[in-house]
Amino acid sequence: MQIDLSRYRVKFAETEVERAGAERLRYRVFVEEMGASASALQHATRQESDGFDRFSEHLVLQDMSRESSDPMDSIVGVYRLMREEAAKAGPGFYSASEYDLDPILRSGRPALELGRSCVAPEHRGGPALHLLWNGLAEYVLEHRIEILFGVASFPGTDPAPVAEALSWLHHNHLAPEHLRVRALPGGFLDMDRMPAEDVQPTGAVRKIPSLIKAYLRLGGCVGEGAFVDRKFNTIDVCVVMDTARMNEKHRARYARHQRQSA
Repeated sequence: MQIDLSRYRVKFAETEVERAGAERLRYRVFVEEMGASASALQHATRQESDGFDRFSEHLVLQDMSRESSDPMDSIVGVYRLMREEAAKAGPGFYSASEYDLDPILRSGRPALELGRSCVAPEHRGGPALHLLWNGLAEYVLEHRIEILFGVASFPGTDPAPVAEALSWLHHNHLAPEHLRVRALPGGFLDMDRMPAEDVQPTGAVRKIPSLIKAYLRLGGCVGEGAFVDRKFNTIDVCVVMDTARMNEKHRARYARHQRQSA
């Protein structure tokens, strides 16, 4: 699967250089930019990785104008994808370290975990995320995925600055009960931090990271409680998207993209 638009290409990492490039970008974003913890080896190699990587598929966005100078640095966008079959054959889902995923696993519906999503700072605000999502849409259709889920992060571990945003998510976008995963006790943070009538929507939405807002626009919802991830210096929410509940506009976009890729 490959999508080209001018200088960019979306594909799955196939070579060691492409996988290393994805891990280098993750290091730049999660360690250098967001302050996540890293091992001595990760600091030395400037690559962020874990035990889930070898069981996952890595959707990458390449900036072809940089491929000749340094192929690793040509990777400017990443999505780590894990299907249920791979999770069962390997270490399980990463999100299970923060959330009780039983509602999703009990559903019996094909599920896909989205993780480690990031775009290089100099490519944000352009077509990068849109192109990655086009690739993701094709994958979802090809594998008949019905539920997409994964943790998405607020920077920092202090809930006070994002109390209004967390409350707005809790009051307006809580997942339906049959898909309502719950944060585990070890890092559980109640998102119901303010009464609904005290939340100012404009201010609350302004504090929500763009990736989470994008998921909400696709019809996504959030699990019960946030999770404080001190290793990554973030407050995480678990976003769940049921493709059957997506509005007609976005389902039509997925179908249109599938026809164009055929």
